[in-house]
Amino acid sequence: MLTLKGSFSLKSLLLAVWILQSTGAEHSIEEAEGDLLFLMDSSGSILPYEFTKLKEFVVGLLKPFIIGPSDVQVSFMHISDDPVVEFPFNKYMSNTALQWALLNMKQKLGDTNTGKALTHAKDTTFTQKAGARSDVPKVLVWLTDGVSSDDISEPIQLLKDLGVTIFIVSTGRGNYIELKAAASEPSERHLYYVDPDDMYVITEELRNEILEIIQAKKLRALDITASSFRLLWPKLLSSDTDYYLIEYTLLTEPQRKSWKTVTGDETSVVLRQLLPETTYEVKLTPISNNNYNKPLVTKVTTLEDETSPQIILISESRPRSFRVSWAPTLLSVASYEVLYGILPAGEPSLLTIDSSQNSTVVNNLEPNTTYLVTVSALYHSGRTKALSAKACTQDGNSKIDNMKLTNISPTSVIASWDPARGTVLHYKVRCTRHRRSPSVRTIPAQVRSVLLTDLIPGTDNRICVKAVYRNGARRGLCRTAHTPQQRDSLSFKTQSTKSFCIQEHQCW
Repeated sequence: MLTLKGSFSLKSLLLAVWILQSTGAEHSIEEAEGDLLFLMDSSGSILPYEFTKLKEFVVGLLKPFIIGPSDVQVSFMHISDDPVVEFPFNKYMSNTALQWALLNMKQKLGDTNTGKALTHAKDTTFTQKAGARSDVPKVLVWLTDGVSSDDISEPIQLLKDLGVTIFIVSTGRGNYIELKAAASEPSERHLYYVDPDDMYVITEELRNEILEIIQAKKLRALDITASSFRLLWPKLLSSDTDYYLIEYTLLTEPQRKSWKTVTGDETSVVLRQLLPETTYEVKLTPISNNNYNKPLVTKVTTLEDETSPQIILISESRPRSFRVSWAPTLLSVASYEVLYGILPAGEPSLLTIDSSQNSTVVNNLEPNTTYLVTVSALYHSGRTKALSAKACTQDGNSKIDNMKLTNISPTSVIASWDPARGTVLHYKVRCTRHRRSPSVRTIPAQVRSVLLTDLIPGTDNRICVKAVYRNGARRGLCRTAHTPQQRDSLSFKTQSTKSFCIQEHQCW
C-alpha cells in the first residue's frame, strides 16, 4: 500500500493516480541494463511550473523501463547552491516506487552551480557506494534552462573519460555552444532544445537514444532446474544464413565441452541433460558472413536435484514390524528421516537413515495397527522434501495355527481347526478338488469344522482355511489331503491324520 508524503497539489495527485493506473500499459522494455543519472536544474532560475513539467517528463521517459539491480537503475541529483542527491542508484527497485519518489520531489532553489553537481556525480554518485555498477553502461541526462553559474567543461570531460554518455535537454534557447560541447558526440543525437509544454514530443526519441546505449547485449539464463536451463539473448543476426554457436563447459572441467547450433532467427534455446549443482560457462558466438559480433559469455549454476523421495513402498509387513523403502537416492541428499506414528493421532517416532540407504525396517510396532509413515529427504542445501504413506501391521494372533483333516469316505473329508484369536466375523474354507475349479464356503465364527464332499478317490485335494475380521482377512493355512482308493475304504477310518497332510503352507 502506498502512502502520500508531504503536500501534493490536486494536479500532482491526479497525475500520480494516472501513473499508477497506467503502469504496465506500455510494453515493458526488457533487455536493458544501465545506470541512469538525472541531473536536474532545481535552482531559482527555474520556474515552479517548469520544475513540475521536468518531473513529469522524467516520469514518462522512465515508465516502460524495468527498474532493478539486474536491469535499469536510476539516481537523481538537484542542481542548486550545492548538489543535492535525491536518491542513489540502489534506492528504488521498482518503477512504481521510483515514480512516486520523482513526483514527491521539491524544488531546492538557490544558485545554478552545475559544475559542482557534475563533479559530485563523478566523485560520489557514479561509485559502488552509491549503488553504481562497474560492468554496465552509464548515462547522464542533464535537464537545464541553459544557464550555469560555474564552469562545466572540466567535470564534463572527466565524466566522458569515465565512459559516461551525456544527454542534455534544455528548455532555454541560449548557451548553444557550451551545451553542444558538453553533450556526447554526435551532438545532434544527444542535445535537445524543447519548450516545457512540448517535452512529450522528444520523449520517445530520447528514450530510443538511451536504449541504443543500455540495450543489454548479454546472455541470460532463465528457468534454471537441476538438469536444464533456458538461454535468452538479444537478436544479433539478420541473414537467413547466419547462425549461433553455443558452447557450454563445466567450470571445473573445461575439457568436458558440449555445443549446439541454432538458426539466426532464434533468440532462445533450452540446454538439457545437465548435471545438478554444477556451474557451466556458456559462450554464444554469432556466426555471420557480413558482420563480426563479439561472443556473449555467462556462467550458470544448476540447482540441486531435489526430486527424492518420489516413491514409498511398504513391504514385509508383520505383527511387530514392516519395511519402508523409497526411491530415488541422490548425491545431493545429506540424510533421510523416517517419521512414523499410529493413526489418527499417535505419538510419532523418528529414525535417521544414512543418505546411501533407501530402505529400513521399522520395529517394535503394535499388531493389527495402521501407521502413517513419512520419509523426508534432508538436502545439503538445507531444503527438505517429504512423502507419506500408510502402513498396516499384521494381527499377530489371528491366523489359523492348527488344522486337522479326517477322512469320512473315499469322496469326503472333514476339515477342523483351532479357533483364531480376536473377534472373528467368519471363516473362509476353500477346497481345490482334483482338476476342478476351487470352491469357497463361508463358515460362521462359532463353527470350526466343515464336511467337504464330491472328492475323487485316490486324488490330491487342497484345503485352506482363513479367519476374516472387520478390517479384512488374515493369512490362511493350507493342507493337501490325499483320498484313498475305493478298495481301501474298509481301512481308511483307522489311518493317521498325518497320512492325509502332505504339507502345510501359510499362503491364502
